[in-house]
Amino acid sequence: MLKHQPVLLKEVLEYLQPKTGKSYLDVTAGYGGHAAKVIEKTRNSQKVVLVDRDIEAVRELEQLFKGEKVRILHQDFLSASQLLQKENRKFDMILADLGTSSQHFDSTERGFSIKHSGPLDMRMDSRQELTASDVVNSTSESELVDIFTDYGEEPKARQIAQKIVRRRPIKTTDQLAAIAVQVWSGKSRIHPATRIFQALRIFVNDELKQLEKAMPIWLELLNNNGRIVIISFHSLEDRLVKHFLNEHSNSNYGGELKILTTKPVVATKDEIASNPRARSAKLRAAAK
Repeated sequence: MLKHQPVLLKEVLEYLQPKTGKSYLDVTAGYGGHAAKVIEKTRNSQKVVLVDRDIEAVRELEQLFKGEKVRILHQDFLSASQLLQKENRKFDMILADLGTSSQHFDSTERGFSIKHSGPLDMRMDSRQELTASDVVNSTSESELVDIFTDYGEEPKARQIAQKIVRRRPIKTTDQLAAIAVQVWSGKSRIHPATRIFQALRIFVNDELKQLEKAMPIWLELLNNNGRIVIISFHSLEDRLVKHFLNEHSNSNYGGELKILTTKPVVATKDEIASNPRARSAKLRAAAK
């Protein structure tokens, strides 16, 4: 039984078009939901590389694919992509599901959740030194404003940053969330702390810079006639993905990619009902 319900699974398979013998790179393999279905169709686990920076996910992948010849890398996707580039590897299918798994939010000690009290951590890779606590308690007010604005598009970034600096040290997720609630008094469509939690997670894990640096490598790792699928979960990621794919589209001079999704593919109402996490997922795909 899979611990984590993969988003847009039907659509991922539709755009990757896995066939017997094809090679596959999953740069954010998580708990193996997408990978298991792709391998089922390719029947070629020795041509599969699965990557994740989270040790819990890596352990789960090792259990799920025990006895298979799958290569599993415990690295962030940029480092893993650079390694595979040095090895001159090529793949017929590349998948990047950029979302945070529900396990991260359900595990209070990881510090991702607004709903549960936990330490301000937010590291995808527990080997990393920088935590959300370091950022919240040691960063200047102006830098906090920049982080909340650039990575969370938070309209009240300055007011929240001011309150944070006044109330330091802030030790738990609920203490931080309470500050956003106070600033955003009254009704709100989303939890008032959603954007600052997103911003801290992106900053702590260097998510956008990694994505910018990794996408050109993925293009190099992709075989001719190969397919790439990227799933993003917020507008900042989707903007980067859209721009990159358009920039390398064969509609531009010298472009290598045929865009398969003129607009992002989103989850059906049925999928959202069974897996609310899919609500913000946007899938873009291209063929080389």
